[in-house]
Amino acid sequence: DEHGLKIQQAAAAAGTSPAELCQRVSGLFRRALTQAAVSFTDFIRTSEPRHRRAVCHFWGALQDGGALYKGCYEGWYCTPEECFLPESQLGERRDAQGRPCKVSLETGHQVHWTKEENYMFRLSAFRDPLRDWLRDNPHAIAPDPFYQRVLGWLEEDLPDLSVSRERSRLQWGIPVPSDPTQTIYVWVDALVNYLSVVGYPETHGEWWPAAHHVVGKDILKFHAVYWPALLMAAGLAPPERIFVHSHWTVRGQKMSKSLGNVIDPAACIGQYTLDGFRYFLLRQGVPERDCDYYDEKVVKLVNSELADALGGLLNRSTALSINPSNTYPCFSESCFPKVLDYREAKGLGRASAEDYELVASVASLPVQVASYFEGFQIYKALECIALCVRQTNGFFQRHKPWKLDRKDPAEQLWLDTIIHVALECLRVYGTLLQPVIPHTADRLLSRLAVEPEERALSNLTFLPRYDGKPCPFEGRELGPDTGVLFHRLEKPRQHQHQVESKKL
Repeated sequence: DEHGLKIQQAAAAAGTSPAELCQRVSGLFRRALTQAAVSFTDFIRTSEPRHRRAVCHFWGALQDGGALYKGCYEGWYCTPEECFLPESQLGERRDAQGRPCKVSLETGHQVHWTKEENYMFRLSAFRDPLRDWLRDNPHAIAPDPFYQRVLGWLEEDLPDLSVSRERSRLQWGIPVPSDPTQTIYVWVDALVNYLSVVGYPETHGEWWPAAHHVVGKDILKFHAVYWPALLMAAGLAPPERIFVHSHWTVRGQKMSKSLGNVIDPAACIGQYTLDGFRYFLLRQGVPERDCDYYDEKVVKLVNSELADALGGLLNRSTALSINPSNTYPCFSESCFPKVLDYREAKGLGRASAEDYELVASVASLPVQVASYFEGFQIYKALECIALCVRQTNGFFQRHKPWKLDRKDPAEQLWLDTIIHVALECLRVYGTLLQPVIPHTADRLLSRLAVEPEERALSNLTFLPRYDGKPCPFEGRELGPDTGVLFHRLEKPRQHQHQVESKKL
């Protein structure tokens, strides 16, 4: 999203051209994504020719559908947010020179009175179609509090939207086709990006409207009100789902350059490792509400759940003192017989009621995790996995396999069964954690000798021997020992990786 007045002004202030500024910033984003192990099939910029072509075609569709007209528009304009704001969203304060000025209540940015002739979009005509769309698709916007917020907006005044700016004021943008005196409003331009990237106007039908957008709560109105209305006006369906996330605060305060409390993700990756930092953000990030960040919280969570619980479980169940053959040992049905109701399993084998509870929990985990991932509730998926990891450690602790006598055949059967169950649990956790902690999950699965083609969610079957089916891993030699799965983090020195405001 590279066009707009604020980019034009930032480039001028930096003594460079908007194109050069965008080239540099775009490189920073690409580098950050690579560093964070976030992959993508396409990386599109609004300054690309394919996007300009899509925007011009989309504008033509709006015009042909009678959704645009020319009108005089005046109001309070917020350049950082690139939008006009109603009086109800404004407050008063003093500027740097001590003069009274109006500011956006939500962001604190100063606004300026602007009057000009623009193209207008008939947004007011789409109140009922937008309501119908949301009522027919109650999961179109998630989590639910944001869905309710959008319904609330549709009960308020919905004025027509100014969708162009005078070219004399804004050159950094796409000119309105057939009217070179106007530049297409940056948000119309930016939102069409979702179509450009899937081949609009020719081949988008392969993907659209089965698109899921992931957006910050501060740009919800643009995505959930303006964008669906623009799509309807251009003869297209709204996206299938819009997932909305909240923000990270730092020790209860909003991140801000002036406070100097902006967190540098690159420094965090260096401090906590890539997997450690990803795990923390996804485990603690609750989409429907702001979450608070502080260093001690990262260290505590990652040490307890990755280093101690998961790493400790792998370490103890693959230790040569317990598993000298270094194999995936066999499961014994006589020690752990299948039962319909584990509360009535007394005296049948050596497994306790809690062991049957563990097996039931882990067996249901893949479907549960997949459902939470689908619903954008990654923190809930990780909570379930962490709970099962704790249960598995409890299982190991309960039966103390290191105390069993290997010379006694019955004891050896039970020892092998304990290790088999623990390794099966670890295989499930490693498979499910791949999207979250890719490197750690890879090391875990490699240690268990799980081949790359055996790591898919679709064919993840837990403990098949319990159901009388063959287990492809049974008897297999374990992979090489790669050492500690996840090294414990040290407590950070105070504020050591907060970005100083002057660097931004």
